[in-house]
Amino acid sequence: MTNNVLVFVEQRRGKVLPASFQLLNAAGQLTATTGGRVEACIIGEGVSALVDTVAGYGAKKVYTVDDSELAMYRAMPYTAALCAAVDAAAPKIVLIPTTFMGRDLASRVAARKRAALGIDCTELTMDGNDLVITKPMYAGKFSAKFRLSGSGLQIATVRTNAYAAAAPQKDAKAEVQAVALKLTERDKRLKINEITATSSGVKDVTEGDIVVSGGRSLKSAENFKIIFDLAEVLDGAVGASRAACDAGYQPHTRQVGLTGKVVTPRLYIACGIDGAIQHLAGMRGSKVIVAINTKKDAPIFKVATYGCVSDLFTLVPLLTAELKRLKEH
Repeated sequence: MTNNVLVFVEQRRGKVLPASFQLLNAAGQLTATTGGRVEACIIGEGVSALVDTVAGYGAKKVYTVDDSELAMYRAMPYTAALCAAVDAAAPKIVLIPTTFMGRDLASRVAARKRAALGIDCTELTMDGNDLVITKPMYAGKFSAKFRLSGSGLQIATVRTNAYAAAAPQKDAKAEVQAVALKLTERDKRLKINEITATSSGVKDVTEGDIVVSGGRSLKSAENFKIIFDLAEVLDGAVGASRAACDAGYQPHTRQVGLTGKVVTPRLYIACGIDGAIQHLAGMRGSKVIVAINTKKDAPIFKVATYGCVSDLFTLVPLLTAELKRLKEH
């Protein structure tokens, strides 16, 4: 086992998720203590083209597992691929983004490699050989620290935006090692016959540095246009409360909350959301929270950095117009 930190670089259709760049920075901070170096693993089909991009964010060596069987995510082939990369790299720590793919993959790899596992971490530090993780507990009511034993492999998934990505270096190069994929018939038994895209092309809430969310107070799907307009001028993502999704105003893929998606953007703007417990659990880790609500006693104001007791139908369009004016100048 080396003292290196291996980052699983999640990519979809040849595009690296921002969370992976953030993890490369987190890995760099850990290696300052472990004395190792930052390495990366890219899994998919035609992923060799991404090596230079990943090198620009700090990876000194990149392991590629490139195979047609990996064109789309399937649990068993990807687990076999990442395990093969771990065997080749022999890292001390493996970091994986806390995404739907990351959660699924991390637990499977940890089971196969008999590794210590921490899920949905917001902070990583070293104490001797042990990895100390911080993660939210009980719907975000408090954070707890756990120590992962350094006697074996340590794996952690890290929440998006818990770390900032470092500035990319244009001329950076990395050593490259291709890792062969060996699949059993059991690994290949699940086939994908057809894929139907459910996304409209709008940025997913888990990927946005800025998220603008609307609640049931929007009253209709058509009224969500003012939320989309504000998100567009901020280059952010659109979210919604569970009540708004249950009412059919937005699809559940945009639901923010404990039963939806947990987000930690730099800026979260809650429009017409009172702040049910499950919604607060899904966004209270945001760096800055702005709440717009006509109810001055709404629970959302207890976690908000800035609170606006105002009608969202009046304030949000004004805010959008002012931001457009500022961008033009």
